[in-house]
Amino acid sequence: MIDVLIAEDHDLIRGALIALMSEEPDIRVVREVDRGDDILPAVVESRPDVALLDIGLPGIDGLEAADRLSRLDAPPPVLILTSVGTQGNFERAMAAGVRGFLVKDAPAHRLTDAIRAVARGERVIDLNLADDLLEPEVDTNPLTPREASVLAALAAGEGIHQLSRRLGLSAHTVRNYLAAARVKTGGRTDEEAVRVAAVNGWLAGGTALTSS
Repeated sequence: MIDVLIAEDHDLIRGALIALMSEEPDIRVVREVDRGDDILPAVVESRPDVALLDIGLPGIDGLEAADRLSRLDAPPPVLILTSVGTQGNFERAMAAGVRGFLVKDAPAHRLTDAIRAVARGERVIDLNLADDLLEPEVDTNPLTPREASVLAALAAGEGIHQLSRRLGLSAHTVRNYLAAARVKTGGRTDEEAVRVAAVNGWLAGGTALTSS
């Protein structure tokens, strides 16, 4: 029996993954978490055979969690399941010793086969993802420099009113930038927009936060 820990912050996706694995006679979910900073203690406590991690998690992202797991005396193999297969995320995953990297639109049987493979000590990389990573990387950042800068300021702990005073903008204008950033990132809240942008490396595209 392959014991699996799942780290996924979206309840529907996590529930679907658990339901999928419940149909497999040799796979069972022994622990589920919805925050990145809960992964390490949950792994230490439950000792899964495979850790299935999303990248975009609150607390710390799945790749940082994978790096921390790699420092354990007997870390479980990590399989990353993500909707964002960027070159940067892939390189971070490989540096963290991740054994598998799949995108979320992969067929269900490919995921369960990947779990079995990494449990055997094999490495699994989504073939479509591998093809994409061999192509020259293009800038897919949907944010304008100002939108990225506003999100970066929020990530650094700066509030809307503090930011509006420093930029010489109205709070309403700052909120408009945030609303546009939520739409472009798919974030339901400002905090989720920050997290999505950070995971994808989009905050680095922001301009210096100075008034003009």
